[in-house]
Amino acid sequence: MIRLSFILAVFLCFTTSLAHAAGFQFIQIPADGRLPALSGGAWYPCVRPTSEVKLGPFVMSVAKDCPVAGNKLPLVVISHGRGGTFVGHSDTAQTLADAGFVVVAINHPGDTALDKSRTDDFSVFVERPADIKRAIDFMLGPWPDSAKIDTGHIGMFGFSRGGYTALIAIGANPHFGKHLRMCEGNDSPLCDQVHKGELPDLAHDPRIKAAVIADPLSIFFTPESFKSVKVPVQLWGSERGGDGVTPESVVDIASELPIKPEFHAVPNSQHFDFLPPCPAELAKSAPVICADGPGFDRAEFHKELNDAMLAFFRKHLAGAQQP
Repeated sequence: MIRLSFILAVFLCFTTSLAHAAGFQFIQIPADGRLPALSGGAWYPCVRPTSEVKLGPFVMSVAKDCPVAGNKLPLVVISHGRGGTFVGHSDTAQTLADAGFVVVAINHPGDTALDKSRTDDFSVFVERPADIKRAIDFMLGPWPDSAKIDTGHIGMFGFSRGGYTALIAIGANPHFGKHLRMCEGNDSPLCDQVHKGELPDLAHDPRIKAAVIADPLSIFFTPESFKSVKVPVQLWGSERGGDGVTPESVVDIASELPIKPEFHAVPNSQHFDFLPPCPAELAKSAPVICADGPGFDRAEFHKELNDAMLAFFRKHLAGAQQP
């Protein structure tokens, strides 16, 4: 009897650990009219052991293409920063998938590490929120396991320009101004709207019920921009900022959101510390985003960051599975 109990205990521990492994698969979202196709990845809970999967310089511990485990799973969508990629926050995606979430991240066309053709083009700022809406549409529609997602419990995480994207998605309205520098000498239809003082169509998505936002780019926001934001926000700010983000601008957003956010100021940090620790290959080629200040432990910080995000999404996306 004792031996049988022991065997059952071992079996349960083993199956429980497998149930919280992160599955992973690539996704492709077809073009939609003038909007280009989107590429990215989905992470989700599964019951198979993981192995190492290398994507560029990043190595993930995931179960590639395994079946999705569970039902009524909350969904979180991730938006990367300027010149980033869908895999840039894979540590967060794996943490959430291990805990019972489905996570989708996409490349924003023209604003990625491999395609910077529109990084400084105004169209990127209009299309980014639309990319997020299309990603959610795909996960709730054509994605083969869409029936396993709880459509009433969707969250978002965005960093830097992805933070700007997340704020727009949850209802913020930017102010571009008639003399927007990005539109100087540009007679595109979007810039023509700006010159006339009109706000281009931006994709707000009321399906998003909670958002985590890290060091958001805020150059297009005014205190009036956030009046329509009605969802809970966990907001993170670095001490030194970077890439167009200042610590003061993040504090301003914290004070201007109608619902007081859960605000985290990260001591001794800089903007790119919200990206996970760099593999050696990336550290050589991109020292600006990989170097940390003296005494700052990025690996330890990301454990705290991911744990706090997980707790926030569990609180605000009811139905999230417990490990």
